[in-house]
Amino acid sequence: MTRTNLSLRRLRAFGTASALSLLVIAGKASAQQSSLDYYVGNAGVGLPVAPSAPATGGEKSQDTFAPVSKNVRMYGALYSVESCVYDARRGVIVAPSRGVNQSVRANDAWIAFINHDGSVHTSRWLGIQNAGAERDNMTPSLVFNEPYGSFLHGDMLFYADRDGGTTDPATGQTTPSVAVLRTFDLVTGRPLKSITVAGSPWLNDIAVASDGTVYGTNTGAADRPETWMIWKVTPSGESSVFAKGAPLAMPNGIEVDGDGNIVVVNIGSADVISFAPDGHVVRTEQAAQSGNEGLVIMRDGVKFVSSVRQGGISMMVPGARATLIAENIPSAASMCYDAGANQLVVPMNANNGLAFISLKGIWPARGPAKR
Repeated sequence: MTRTNLSLRRLRAFGTASALSLLVIAGKASAQQSSLDYYVGNAGVGLPVAPSAPATGGEKSQDTFAPVSKNVRMYGALYSVESCVYDARRGVIVAPSRGVNQSVRANDAWIAFINHDGSVHTSRWLGIQNAGAERDNMTPSLVFNEPYGSFLHGDMLFYADRDGGTTDPATGQTTPSVAVLRTFDLVTGRPLKSITVAGSPWLNDIAVASDGTVYGTNTGAADRPETWMIWKVTPSGESSVFAKGAPLAMPNGIEVDGDGNIVVVNIGSADVISFAPDGHVVRTEQAAQSGNEGLVIMRDGVKFVSSVRQGGISMMVPGARATLIAENIPSAASMCYDAGANQLVVPMNANNGLAFISLKGIWPARGPAKR
C-alpha cells in the first residue's frame, strides 16, 4: 500500500468517526434543547438579557443579572406595536410588537415593558427566544405571531393573534388565515391557552367581560358590510357572531363599560355604539372624528377614542359633546391608560413607537381604567 493510499484511508476513517461524533453531539444538543423549560427575558435593562434556560425539573439559572449603569437610559424595543395594557403591579406599560409579517417569518412577535416616560424597562420579556427551534423546543412552546388587540383580565394577558395566511412550502398554496386568542400568565409569562375562532380570519381588537367572555372585532372591508362583525367567545372556548353589519361600520376598538355593555368604535363612522350583553343597541354616541381605532373607558364613564386615520384623541363626557384633546398623531392605534402616570399611551403601529398624552388638568385620576 502506498503512503498516499494509507493517508486516504486514515482520512476516511477520521471522517467517519468525526461524522459519528457530530451526530452524537447533535443528538445530545437536541435532547438538551427539547427538554428546556419555558423562560422569559431578565427584567430590566442590563446583562445578561436572557437567563440561561433551565432544564425541565425546576432548576434555577445561576446567572446574576447586572443592571445597566444609572447614567444610561434606553429607548425603542418596539416594532409595529398595535396595542398596550398597563401592569399596575410592575408599574409598566406592556407593549406587544408584531415583528415581521408572517409571510417573512412566523412566530416573530415579542413583548416589551415600557416605563412611564417612554424609556425601556425590559426590551424583551416574552419572546426573548428566536423564532424556530428556540421557541418550538421549550415546554410549553411559544407561539406568538401577529398580536393586534390586547387586554388584561386579572393576571391573564389576552392577545388577538392569528395563524396561517402564509405560503405552504410543500404546495405553494396560501394557508387559510384564522383568528386565535392567546393567553399568557402576567406574572410568569407562560403561555396558557390558544383558542381558535373558527370563521374569523383575524380579530382586530378584543375586550374581556368580568365573567371571562371575550368580544373581538372583525373590521372587514369598506364595501362589504357582511364582513363587519363582533365575535363572542365564551370562557369554554365556544365562538359565535355577536353582531354583524349595520349599525357597525368597520368596527375596530372595543371595550366593556361599567354596566357590562359592549362598546365599539368604528373606522367607517364617528359612531361609538354600546350593545347590551343580549345584543341590542343601548345608545349611539359620536366621537369628534371618524376613522377610529382605540377606546379607553374610565370608571366615571368618560371615554377616550383615538382616530387611526385622522390622528385625534376624542374625549367623550357623558351627556356632553365630544372634544379633541390631542391632534395629528400618526397611526393612532389601540391605546391604553397608564394609571401610574395618569396618561394615555397611544401605539403608533407602523411608526414603531408610542405617544404619551398627559391627562393632568383634563381628567381626574379616580382609579384605573379597564386597560
